[in-house]
Amino acid sequence: MAPNRHLLLLLLLAVFAAVVSAHNITAILESDPNYSQFNSYLSQTKLADEINSRTTITVLAIPNSAFSSITQNHPLPVVKNLLSLLVLLDYFDPTKLHKITDGTTLTTTLYQTTGNAEGNIGSVNITDIRGGKVAFGSAVPGSKLASTYTKSVKQIPYNISVLEISAPIIAPGILTAPAPSSSLNITALLEKAGCKTFASLIVSNGVIKTYQSTADKGLTIFAPSDEAFKAKGVPDLSKLTNAEIVSLLQYHAAAKYLPVGSLKTSKDAISTLATNGAGKYDLTVSVAGDSVTLHTGVDSSRVADTVLDSTPLSIYTVDSVLLPTELFGKSPSPAPAPEPASAPSPTPASAPSPAEAPSPLPASPPAPAGDVPAGAPSDAPSAEAERSGTSPKSASVRVEASFAVLTFTVAALCAVVFPTVSMS
Repeated sequence: MAPNRHLLLLLLLAVFAAVVSAHNITAILESDPNYSQFNSYLSQTKLADEINSRTTITVLAIPNSAFSSITQNHPLPVVKNLLSLLVLLDYFDPTKLHKITDGTTLTTTLYQTTGNAEGNIGSVNITDIRGGKVAFGSAVPGSKLASTYTKSVKQIPYNISVLEISAPIIAPGILTAPAPSSSLNITALLEKAGCKTFASLIVSNGVIKTYQSTADKGLTIFAPSDEAFKAKGVPDLSKLTNAEIVSLLQYHAAAKYLPVGSLKTSKDAISTLATNGAGKYDLTVSVAGDSVTLHTGVDSSRVADTVLDSTPLSIYTVDSVLLPTELFGKSPSPAPAPEPASAPSPTPASAPSPAEAPSPLPASPPAPAGDVPAGAPSDAPSAEAERSGTSPKSASVRVEASFAVLTFTVAALCAVVFPTVSMS
């Protein structure tokens, strides 16, 4: 019985590890007022969502006294770039800092994932210097190690570590403010990303003007790829009115800045530019690992790639055209497809005429109340849920169900393990 007991103990520990692995950077920092500004800007820039959606991560926190000069002299997009450079995509606790191989290492930061970092700009140099101090600086050659490790704030081993450093890490060019979002050539970005059909539609129908006027206040675009418009089941746009086409295109954008981390942690439905009093035109989100999927109620689509993530504008490509229930509550009329090569089609079996058809069997008596089997149609998933893989109602239940299963698993393991231990 000993091997089984040990195996069950390991499983029990794994379950508890899964429970405690979640972290909330906002909650970690709010207990100390010295990080109030740093904490506030992590929330404003949506970096808190990105941090909470990742594991094996290190946050280099800066106290208010060293952070205030950054927020006073630079716009929000620049502050976000600076903060992104303080989020290391690796786990460093105080012990690891002082045991760096050869005394120095380069590590990647969250800024490297934005697509705006060239060369080593998105990496940080960590060096264990004499006297027991650890210094930080940009990984760009020739950069100064102008910040030092001050103290440990919080560690959840191998999940998240929060360390205080004395000053921000400044990489060359990172303080340069990006161009306003409204001045960006959105159509050029979309065309380059393989979304030429979508780019052409938003221009020809005037929706690009709505996008541009919204961009500086916060905008997220979900652009279907060119292949998405060729997929089976895509509606024939020629059968839609101009107003319906505009609503469809507006449905592919939200009037808020939603980086990937915010999408992953989104619990509520996302309103779109098409949302109005006559209909909701909203989207729901499900997450499986690093994969993010959008659900419309008619179909679903994976968020494929990030085209741009620059506060306050995000642009993503999606694998499918998003079809709102307000327009396509019923199956949409498919676009005309080219005629397939001629091939003999099987002759369908003729149905018996009413005179030849057998008379129906007598109806069986109804089952008594409460005896409906678990697999009955009333308990089966709807066709919509099967298409999308989830439903708005099920999305809110998954966490509760997962926790219930977890609780049952822990209880069952304890019931098996501890009697076994007492008998050994």
